Amino acid sequence: LTSGGDSQGMNSALRACVRMAIFHRARVFLIYEGYQGLVNGGDSIRETSWYGVSHIMGKGGTVIGTARCKEFRQREGRRQAALNLVKRQITNLVVIGGDGSLTGANLFREEWPELLQELANAGSISDHEQARCNHLNIVGLVGSIDNDMCGTDMTLGADSALHRITEAVDAISFTASSHQRSFVLEVMGRHCGYLALVSALACSADWCLIPESPPAEGWEEKMCAQLDQSRKCGNRMSLIIVAEGAVDRQGKPITSQYVKSVMEKIGHDTRITVLGHVQRGGTPSAYDRLMGCRVGAEAAIAVLEATKETEPVLVGLQGNRVVRSPLMECVRKTQSISTAMKAGNFKEAMQMRAGSFVRHWATYRRLSRFDKMPVVPDDKKLRFVVLHVGAPAAGVNTSTRAFLRLANFHGHYVYGVHEGFEGFANGQVDILDNNAVARWSVGGGSHLGTNRYVPTKDDLPRIAEQLQKHRINGLLVIGGFEAFQSLCVLEAARKDYPPLNIPMVNIAATISNNVPGTDHSMGCDTALNIIVEATDRLKQSAVASRKRVFVIETMGGHCGFLATMGGLAGGADAAYIFEEPFTIAHLQNDVRHLINKFEQGVWRGIILRNEKCSPHYTTDFIANLYSAEGGSLFTTRSNVLGHMQQGGLPSPYDRHLGVRFAKCSLDFLMEHGTIGPQEQCRAETVCTVGMRGRSTVFTPITKLKEHTDFKHRLPKDQWWMPLRSLQRVLAKHRDHHFGSDQKELWRSSSDSSSCEPCSI
Repeated sequence: LTSGGDSQGMNSALRACVRMAIFHRARVFLIYEGYQGLVNGGDSIRETSWYGVSHIMGKGGTVIGTARCKEFRQREGRRQAALNLVKRQITNLVVIGGDGSLTGANLFREEWPELLQELANAGSISDHEQARCNHLNIVGLVGSIDNDMCGTDMTLGADSALHRITEAVDAISFTASSHQRSFVLEVMGRHCGYLALVSALACSADWCLIPESPPAEGWEEKMCAQLDQSRKCGNRMSLIIVAEGAVDRQGKPITSQYVKSVMEKIGHDTRITVLGHVQRGGTPSAYDRLMGCRVGAEAAIAVLEATKETEPVLVGLQGNRVVRSPLMECVRKTQSISTAMKAGNFKEAMQMRAGSFVRHWATYRRLSRFDKMPVVPDDKKLRFVVLHVGAPAAGVNTSTRAFLRLANFHGHYVYGVHEGFEGFANGQVDILDNNAVARWSVGGGSHLGTNRYVPTKDDLPRIAEQLQKHRINGLLVIGGFEAFQSLCVLEAARKDYPPLNIPMVNIAATISNNVPGTDHSMGCDTALNIIVEATDRLKQSAVASRKRVFVIETMGGHCGFLATMGGLAGGADAAYIFEEPFTIAHLQNDVRHLINKFEQGVWRGIILRNEKCSPHYTTDFIANLYSAEGGSLFTTRSNVLGHMQQGGLPSPYDRHLGVRFAKCSLDFLMEHGTIGPQEQCRAETVCTVGMRGRSTVFTPITKLKEHTDFKHRLPKDQWWMPLRSLQRVLAKHRDHHFGSDQKELWRSSSDSSSCEPCSI
């Protein structure tokens, strides 16, 4: 059942939970209208089938409904709910909702034996029914756009809500700039400032007000002074993001109307936009669909494995791992934060949030400052250079802007290189200016220009000359596998060219997600959203046309990340990749699977194919094979998504990842950079910065070489490969076994130096 406020991603979790339970030979019932349906019984509790949850992944909200239920708060209502379950022999309950819904579920479980005894005493159930259903197993999933639950890094719906917010800000920024207006944007979140904080980081807001950190007395004057300074620097608009639960230090609410009145006192033409329930609406993002698939499947396994002695669990996502946590421990921690805030203990409440929350708030405050913090004297100011290398990837401009703003905050200089290493060798180097990059955070592509050029031996003397000429103390290369290769070349040439003895960092940015040293590259989330959106549209075409199969080709080189994750998030029937070799027998098996599907009345099929999965089984070959074997049952069309996957505005995830990587990279370069020339540098000062589980890590290039397939431009170890089985299971293939994430081996990142373990 789904309960409480709705959120995007609930349907994805619902589908995965139903199908994984059926895969394990269980009967599955859907309870409509939340706890109200549980109390009402009758037609509100219906058994479902595998195809009963088809066509729901792309829908927002919850297809089985949700409602507040006063009756369930009373023991009589819970007794009636227990009767409705016992009569259907239901003893396993998966609840998708917030902390209130999960607390109610746990109370129901604790009272279950007593409720059954009362029903037996009243003659409502037999002794046999009471013995057969003598305990109730509970598993909880968190569906909430607020992202305010402990035990999971993200809640279902939070990422989609961020999409709605950033889309609104991107649209507003054009009209605001045209009229030189200021906008106050109010976002949801109740007593949690996650949506406000992350959207402020992603959209470069000038000011942000969140419940966990009330502004100091006199904040109005400081805000106005900063906005005036921003306008003097050439910015044509101002953006203030206010969380709906924002308060001052006396606990008095800070409303968007009050913020507007303050700004109008200094002559700013100000407008208010309250997004409201728009944030709950729309289609789920790729992230929420993937998370829903994983936690939904895990919830089914967890509830089927549970026993009378098993403690109820909350299934959530921590890093790349699905985890089970004690349900009520997570609820109590979450509620203690609200208690601390009501008592005015804001510092304590801030510390009880995830560790990353505090660091992201500190990062935002630095980014939003227009004055410099004189932390180093003039003769200690460092000079850094930034360049983009490889194919375009969303988020590189965001990361560049964040790096510049943070470096300037510390008093350092940043130079930009146009057209990658080719431009570097030719001297296309300029000092970057804050005003010039003010709106880079919302732009796709690369404003500095990028290409796939990797420096050769002939380029090294000229690159060293440019480094020496501009007295560069640190190098930041933002790009994909070519950027990684370029740093390998520069690191090997250090002994011959002393100017190369500076710290160097590669921020992984490529839609292919094939850079060693990171689980996620900047840009791949944006590309996944483009693939999922295209898949949704093709599904509509297939259903409307009846009896049609689409073969979709994705990019990624030899890396099957986009095809696999796009297939899982898009509900594809199969996804073919290079890392998992396949033969004509596999294709024939998948054709038979589709034939069976069409015979059961599901008249559409989606096949994803990585562009380099096989030199023989091309997109046209697979489309023709399916068309020939499908006969009169279905026709086949092919669709090559191509370079549209590299375009578009960055997703909130990629913008946030760009800011996070920029902040950590600057810290690394400041730590290892020196003003004077270095005779030699340790190999560990040439690194790739990336995500490993929940942590941001720096891994030396020399160590990454050992774990890299240079021929196919791939890491030898890829965390997402076990999800191939989940994709096959959810598509109703029985040729794969999928077990709990709890049993999967997790890679150790002992070769990496960790930096700020935190969640996005």
